[in-house]
Amino acid sequence: MRFVWAVVAFVLAAGLIAAGIAQRTIFQGPATQKVSVSVEEPAPYVLVDGDVLREHPGAQTLLVKGDGDIFAAYGRTADMEAWLADATYNLVTVGKSGDLDVELVDAGASDDEGDATATPAPTETPTDDAAAEAIPGRNPAGSDLWLNSFTDTDALIADMQLPEGVSVLIAEDGTQDAPDDIVVSWPIDNSTPLAGPLMAAGAAVLLVGLILYVLAIRHQRRGRGPRRKGPGPLPATEPIDVAQLPPAERAAIEESSAPGSDDAAVSDGTDDTKTSDGDTQTPAESEKTTGERTSELRAATPTRRRRLIAIPAIALTALLASGCSADSWPQFGESSPTPSPSATVIAPDNQKPPAVTESQAKRILDEVSSTLSEADAAMDIDLAGTRLDGPALTARTTEYTLRTALPDTTPPAAIPTDDIEVVLPEASDRWPRTVLLLSKSKGDDTVPPVILTMTQQDPWSNYKVTNMAEMSADAVFPDVAAAWLGTSLVPDDSAFLSIPPGELAEKFSDVVDAGEKSESYGLFDELSQNLATSIRDSRQAVVKNLADNGAAKTSKTAFDIAPADVAPVSLTTLDSGAIVALSLIDTETVTPTSADAVIRFGDNAQAKALTGVTESAKGVTTKYEFQLFFSVPAQGSTEQIRLLAVRQDLLSVEVIK
Repeated sequence: MRFVWAVVAFVLAAGLIAAGIAQRTIFQGPATQKVSVSVEEPAPYVLVDGDVLREHPGAQTLLVKGDGDIFAAYGRTADMEAWLADATYNLVTVGKSGDLDVELVDAGASDDEGDATATPAPTETPTDDAAAEAIPGRNPAGSDLWLNSFTDTDALIADMQLPEGVSVLIAEDGTQDAPDDIVVSWPIDNSTPLAGPLMAAGAAVLLVGLILYVLAIRHQRRGRGPRRKGPGPLPATEPIDVAQLPPAERAAIEESSAPGSDDAAVSDGTDDTKTSDGDTQTPAESEKTTGERTSELRAATPTRRRRLIAIPAIALTALLASGCSADSWPQFGESSPTPSPSATVIAPDNQKPPAVTESQAKRILDEVSSTLSEADAAMDIDLAGTRLDGPALTARTTEYTLRTALPDTTPPAAIPTDDIEVVLPEASDRWPRTVLLLSKSKGDDTVPPVILTMTQQDPWSNYKVTNMAEMSADAVFPDVAAAWLGTSLVPDDSAFLSIPPGELAEKFSDVVDAGEKSESYGLFDELSQNLATSIRDSRQAVVKNLADNGAAKTSKTAFDIAPADVAPVSLTTLDSGAIVALSLIDTETVTPTSADAVIRFGDNAQAKALTGVTESAKGVTTKYEFQLFFSVPAQGSTEQIRLLAVRQDLLSVEVIK
């Protein structure tokens, strides 16, 4: 019966192991699901709509093959359509039947909202003159509009997991036709959690079968001996004298002992006998029973054979277990991480998407800082102009002029990018778009945090820094909305703030000029008042310097601070207030009081470098630029206007003509 159970165990083990192996081989499904994009009419760009990428669940893998450089980027669908508004491109969408539709969209075939029309305009064969006047295509590489981008040569593979409202743009350099060998794939869960347990169970049953088999053999061998004790040994016999036997018996014995007889040979009187196989056997050995000899043989058989039989089963179990990956076993204990509580922010129903994401803002700031560092090293104002605009660009222009004439002039400090603490984008789907950033340096405590605003004028332009200032160590940044939510711009004439943004520069200018006599003096906090005091002190230092040089009677000074010719940038905060970035121009004028007097620059190397002269008969005008960031409370609040950051730059020194 043990043999029967061993055979049953072997059959069951073979079935279990075969079932487990079959799940990992012939019954295992494909790992990915693929769809190919067929482009019939080549164009410089291919826009793969987000619905195509989300046609199946899971992360998407984009595979593009071509000749030369390949570029791919993903971004908001509306932004990409706006970028392609004046270009010809192939639009890939999901048709009503579920198949992919590829349609050629002609340049300009989009509405004011930037959405591609459903029916592309008819194409015409361009004439030679039209081809000669064709504008070269735009290279999409390096645009700040993309959430992320990828480049490679001949073949590009990009893993993505895009949410709703995000599409993919594929191109080469905007002048050549885009690659047309495009495949999108999604992973399929082909794990076999029962394969491992089946093979492990089969190995265990196989081991049980081997044990039963060994026990059956052992039982069978023991069963071959006598079941009860046999008779004792026969008494020893003595030789028979044939001559003394009767004649009849003697004749029978002689006949049986004759050569060729089948009867046993007559003993020659010795104690040794021969066995059936010819071996000599002593009487002592012949006295042993069959059961005793069987016991001696079993005792002499080594147990190594049993161990050798069990070793293959153990080795097979280890081999099967090691060959199974994690996909071959059930996964227990995988729980989703518990999210940490955060401040509740309710977005309006008509909330627009933020201009940039956090990762996008960090990438843009890294590129801005890198470009400005390169421009500062080469004093290349054209390169700096690719990332600066407005007051920030004007200040850089003067710095480069001074450094050219005065090489010992300290270059501008680089924008820290180690720790972007605040990303406050404007929530808008139109242009221009504005983003406010607060960036700090992790490794150098001597580098002050920098607050800056940057603006993107249109879909084809990159972000440029317009206002930039160093944050005071005593300043407290207000609470602002999360980067994924964004904020809104505040109109210059808004009545929802304690002071409209358009009047803030004028109010603070009055505090600088009039001090405590200003009607607006109490509206500003201590940091703001200290700044106003330092500006007045610097004016007094100029007057004192003229008096010390004996020019007080032959010259006079005039000071004026006024808003710059650029509009302030205002972004709302969570407490219904606003962060307002503005620029002031502080003008200092020194003129002679008599026709015989002249204004000499003396040791003022900067005035000499910017004017190219050492004196002026009619006087000199020096302008300083202040870039300021204020936190303005909401209308009706008892809080004061707080100064957040300030930057002062020498703007110009001009001789009065």
